[in-house]
Amino acid sequence: MCNHKFDALIDEKSSIYSSNSTEVNILFGLIKAIAVLILLIPMAITPVNAQEFFINKQLFQLSAAADNFEIHVKTEKVANDVNIATITLSAKTAQQPPKFTLNWKTPSIDVAGVWTPAFNVDYIIPADWSSKKLESMLTRNAPVYTLFGHDDVNRYTVSVDDAINLVHMSAKIREEDSFIYHEVEFLSEKHKKVKQYQVKVRLDTRTVPFYQSLNDVAKWWQQDSRYTPTFVPDDALEPMYSTWYSYHQSVEHESLLAEAKVAASLGYKAIIVDDGWQTNDSNRGYAYTGDWKPERLTNIKDFVDDIHQLGMKAILWYSIPFVGEKAEVAERFQGKYLNHSKGLETYVLDPRYPEVREYLIGHYEQAIKVWGWDGLKLDFIDQFKSYDDTILEKKDGRDFASVYVAVDKLMTDLIDRLKAINPDVMVEFRQRYIGPAMRKYGNMFRATDIPNGAVTNKKRIVNLRVLSGDTAVHSDMLMWHYDEPAEIAALQLLNVLYSVPQISVRLAELPKSHFDMVTHYTAYWKDNKDILLAGKFSPQGVLANYPLITSTARNKQITTIYDELVVNVPEKKSVINKVDIINAKKSKNVVVNLNPTISTAKVVIKNVQGNIVKRYTVNDIKQVLLLEVPVSGIASLQF
Repeated sequence: MCNHKFDALIDEKSSIYSSNSTEVNILFGLIKAIAVLILLIPMAITPVNAQEFFINKQLFQLSAAADNFEIHVKTEKVANDVNIATITLSAKTAQQPPKFTLNWKTPSIDVAGVWTPAFNVDYIIPADWSSKKLESMLTRNAPVYTLFGHDDVNRYTVSVDDAINLVHMSAKIREEDSFIYHEVEFLSEKHKKVKQYQVKVRLDTRTVPFYQSLNDVAKWWQQDSRYTPTFVPDDALEPMYSTWYSYHQSVEHESLLAEAKVAASLGYKAIIVDDGWQTNDSNRGYAYTGDWKPERLTNIKDFVDDIHQLGMKAILWYSIPFVGEKAEVAERFQGKYLNHSKGLETYVLDPRYPEVREYLIGHYEQAIKVWGWDGLKLDFIDQFKSYDDTILEKKDGRDFASVYVAVDKLMTDLIDRLKAINPDVMVEFRQRYIGPAMRKYGNMFRATDIPNGAVTNKKRIVNLRVLSGDTAVHSDMLMWHYDEPAEIAALQLLNVLYSVPQISVRLAELPKSHFDMVTHYTAYWKDNKDILLAGKFSPQGVLANYPLITSTARNKQITTIYDELVVNVPEKKSVINKVDIINAKKSKNVVVNLNPTISTAKVVIKNVQGNIVKRYTVNDIKQVLLLEVPVSGIASLQF
């Protein structure tokens, strides 16, 4: 509270009285003195340990809520315009470390927005009076944000190496001075007693594309032995069929097997059996979840065997933290829940109890070892978190105080034990549990649910890819209305080309035009998978949800345009001699800006089903080439 505000308040109250009596003046003087003392008391009760330091003449202020730890800061330049500040809190005896914050400000010069890993990010830089913050912890998001310019270039990327504990991060604009005020808050949640806590803050101010700065953050995390990613098998990089949107909870052996046969014929290499196999209850919610008995897929091992006969893999869904209100096991774990969700009709298990962890891992081992599943889709991990009434202490049967450290133990033991059964086991996590620590356990990250939402699906995929390294990035399941024109239905698939597609329509019921479209673009994706997934990935237009994406490899460029933009082919024909342009918009005009060394091009135009509609050669090109490409069609150029 500001003393000036208190003075103004006293003055305002004093003006009510017309009397200038000594008694009134004494009274208000006494009130003012008491208020000042009240303001000073918290400072005496809660000592503040504050430090200042500079990086490239930039002032940083570090303050802790207590002085029971000494604070040391070491700064180092690790590359041009890349610096790391290592903050170390140390004490002579093990104690609970205090909450501490790092604050600084930077001028808002050519800053268009702020990128964060939150799946619903809007890129708006909040005002400094906003309460908006990025919340990062093991089971949610990742500790990084990027201020980017109007040209998608990095202006300021801030990342933290503690991806386990709760970290709050923010960059907010102040209207009075047009500065951006940065704040990173550590240990706002009670931490176990330690003699030392150390964290690194990485600052990247290079003028590079925003995605390069984020790629480099992912590499920085990956070099940390705490976050070594798990192995990604080839099967995790193959297109998959998901039952969720197409069948929801109506998962039955024969109908799914028939659907899998069609999917296999198109080149889909796995089926993901989602929610519904474990209960006959078809209501939304999880009241009967947690016993994990196959009530619908009663011959569950036979089902997996039948899928394997098709040459496909099989992945099974689990909601990892949930025990429903009506589950048989619900009473067994009373007192060992973190929370109860009335809306979802379920309890949230507390992984700090060893018997809880063993119960969960035992079920997953059974699915892989006994039933023969090739992987698991582990859902709702973000519900493993501290709640307002969570007692953060190691006692009463809990062998961890921190929920997040306990989750790390659960997931580390889980992936180790599953890989002992099947080294190629696949584990899928859904966006927002996609941080560097989650790459230790999961080899498939999926864009979070957005049914029939092509553009948002694309946005979420791009935001996953720039931070996920070699971990397989999957689309949310694809669905559309069967009465749509095939060219419009195709937009669902074209918006996810730069990820592993998961399809979730009833293939056998598709109109022929749709089926031919799916056949064509699935084959195209498989033929170009190495370019789409492992090429040089260049998304453009952050604020416009990436209306143009390019990926290049092995002398070929693939560019998909989602809006009226110019396709640039900047490389000489000796470097790039093939270009595919995919027209994922509702107009046919495509403008290509070629490298000046390219004067001749062979052109093949295909429609949405992959049929050639035009083939010709263009000579004496003067850098700009105008094409007419069908909606959801492809123009293939060869130089």
